[in-house]
Amino acid sequence: MKEQVRANRWQLRRFAGPVALADRLEKSKAMDKPVGVLAKAIRRRLPQSPLRDMLHGVPLGEPVHPPLATVSLGCWLSTALLDLARADPRASRLLLAAGLLNALPTAAAGLTDWSSLHREQQRVGFVHMMANLAALGLFSASLAARIRGHERPGRALSYAGLMVGGLGAYLGGHLSFRQAAGANHAPEVTHLVPLGWHDLCPLRDLPDGRPVARRLGYLQLFVLRRGEEVTVLADRCPHLAGPLHQGRLVMEKGEACVVCPWHGSTFRLADGTVKHGPATAPAPVFETRLRRDGTVQVRPGLA
Repeated sequence: MKEQVRANRWQLRRFAGPVALADRLEKSKAMDKPVGVLAKAIRRRLPQSPLRDMLHGVPLGEPVHPPLATVSLGCWLSTALLDLARADPRASRLLLAAGLLNALPTAAAGLTDWSSLHREQQRVGFVHMMANLAALGLFSASLAARIRGHERPGRALSYAGLMVGGLGAYLGGHLSFRQAAGANHAPEVTHLVPLGWHDLCPLRDLPDGRPVARRLGYLQLFVLRRGEEVTVLADRCPHLAGPLHQGRLVMEKGEACVVCPWHGSTFRLADGTVKHGPATAPAPVFETRLRRDGTVQVRPGLA
């Protein structure tokens, strides 16, 4: 019985190994200086602009880095399969080149997203980036060797690149799913708020022209009164759950917006749509009405 328990513990340690390594990367401060310098440089060189929004994926409503990365990894995995099958070398070279060309916009999108993450996420993302750069170098060397007619070394370099790229992909998965970088952090209000109108607070308790936080059951809401008009959004920013009620109110092309205080995501107050990233998902909006006794009522937006 004791031997079985020891065996089970050994199995658990073995399978927890990669996760434990990634967890240690989150807590390691050894990379903080280069991480901080690089993140600031990216934000300085790529300020808020249509290009930055495009690299975040704002026009698509989804981050563009993960699908782009899948294309490159798929090309390189296909190259390895063709090499194992001893298929036409020209097909392998074409797939290698396609993966390398696609790596350029993939890296640009990834760096843009990475520069607007929390420090724990940036630490894992930094090692993810280093692994991918090493894989990129190996695949580039493989293509160069193949072009010169050295097929056998070219295949060996591709296999090595795939192993290193697999490590980078694992850390990318940890970043996306364990650390929720790129996920939508806004609450699913339709699941948390029953149908119908709900009393929020008296209108007189809301300051005029300054956003505040109010609670509706489990949810914290962004509430802005302007005269007798009240705007209500879910308070958690979809990017990384920043408190929108602490953000700045701005005008974007004649439209009233709120800017998240953490990473600068900008949302239109009228309907919660994203004006600027890094957020790609809209902020959930609530419909409002005023009862005769001055009580503000809300319900999840139907649009």
